[in-house]
Amino acid sequence: MYQLLIADDHPLFREAMIQVMEAHFVGARVQATVDLHSTLHLLAEEAEWDLLLLDLNMPDMGGLDGLVQLHQAHPTLPIVMISAEENREVILQSLAKGAVGYIAKTSPREQILQALEQLLQGQIYLPAHLMRAQESEPAPAATSPSFSAAALASLTPRQQRVLARLALGESNKQIAWHLNVAETTIKGHVSAIMSKLGCSNRVRLALAMQQHHELDS
Repeated sequence: MYQLLIADDHPLFREAMIQVMEAHFVGARVQATVDLHSTLHLLAEEAEWDLLLLDLNMPDMGGLDGLVQLHQAHPTLPIVMISAEENREVILQSLAKGAVGYIAKTSPREQILQALEQLLQGQIYLPAHLMRAQESEPAPAATSPSFSAAALASLTPRQQRVLARLALGESNKQIAWHLNVAETTIKGHVSAIMSKLGCSNRVRLALAMQQHHELDS
């Protein structure tokens, strides 16, 4: 059962999103907050969330500063920005500062649900128009991390197995099932791996691992 948190100060949009998510993800627990302070407070009380949908322009967010604060406090929590802002640079900055995706509030319902499905599988999500733009333009260095062979060698055998499954885009739940351990154990391994490899985001960690394999092949 998924645990989903939406942080948005617009009551109509927030209530509509709760209804959409509860209808689509049957049995999911969906909760909402209305500003950065209440979001941080709830996350401090309950850490077991599968995804946080974060409004870019909530009160006390300070633009992307709120994202940075949330990501530093909860580095293994997947955070997706959801906003009416569709500026390409803002979207890329969100990824560089720890978001795993960006959903435009103007997106159709089915597109939003598809994005959520993708994100809950541990993958990245970007608006289609940005993806088309990236086909002809190199991605910024912030979204294309790399790590050394020495850093890889510092991982324990279990951490290497977790990293291999991260590179496949698997979620913590999926990895826990494959390795027959508790999900909390996987979260601990992911946090340790990110620290050793110098990646602040699990999506960028997966991308770096895929790049590493491509260079070796």
